[in-house]
Amino acid sequence: MRTRSAIEFCGLWEQLNNPDFKSIEFDAFKNQSGANSFALTPQKWIEATHAIGIISKSGRYGGTFAHRDIAFEFATWISAEFKFYLINEFQRLKEEESDRLKLEWNFQRTLAKVNYHIHTDAIKENLIPEKLSKQQVSFIYANEADVLNVALFGKTAKQWRDQNPDLKGNIRDYASLEQLVVLSNMESLPVFGRQVSMPC
Repeated sequence: MRTRSAIEFCGLWEQLNNPDFKSIEFDAFKNQSGANSFALTPQKWIEATHAIGIISKSGRYGGTFAHRDIAFEFATWISAEFKFYLINEFQRLKEEESDRLKLEWNFQRTLAKVNYHIHTDAIKENLIPEKLSKQQVSFIYANEADVLNVALFGKTAKQWRDQNPDLKGNIRDYASLEQLVVLSNMESLPVFGRQVSMPC
């Protein structure tokens, strides 16, 4: 613990996790570090700074223990092989997390599409008056879809296309996972009793 890098790391951890950490004593240790005469034991560090990231106990079953954040950092200094495995494990876990999120997004996008068909069927059966032209029917579908788009994204499908002419697909293909969950729930709301307004 006499090295400046060790003191800086432990001090940073304490500043982030320990409201009672004494920063003035920490600065004193940091300024003294690197000198040949400087020595710092875990007990001295704990007593002077009120550190909680490291625990040191005396006696037969005693020893020095550290929070895993600090333990990992010390272990990477001691062993280059451990550091290599730690980096690889971190990358593997992040890739798995990314794959899982993609799978969840694809599921929610599919669910939103299925709900959209149920939504349009409900519109057709309950909102569209008889003997309308195809253009009028299309307007009703687009209008109902944009009610959800404006509520969720703050813009209509046309506004999104005008703002993103180079992107393929539609506004819903670029929604977040959370937005797709909300969209699926909104699409499942009943449309019965809604009034349809047609352009003159």
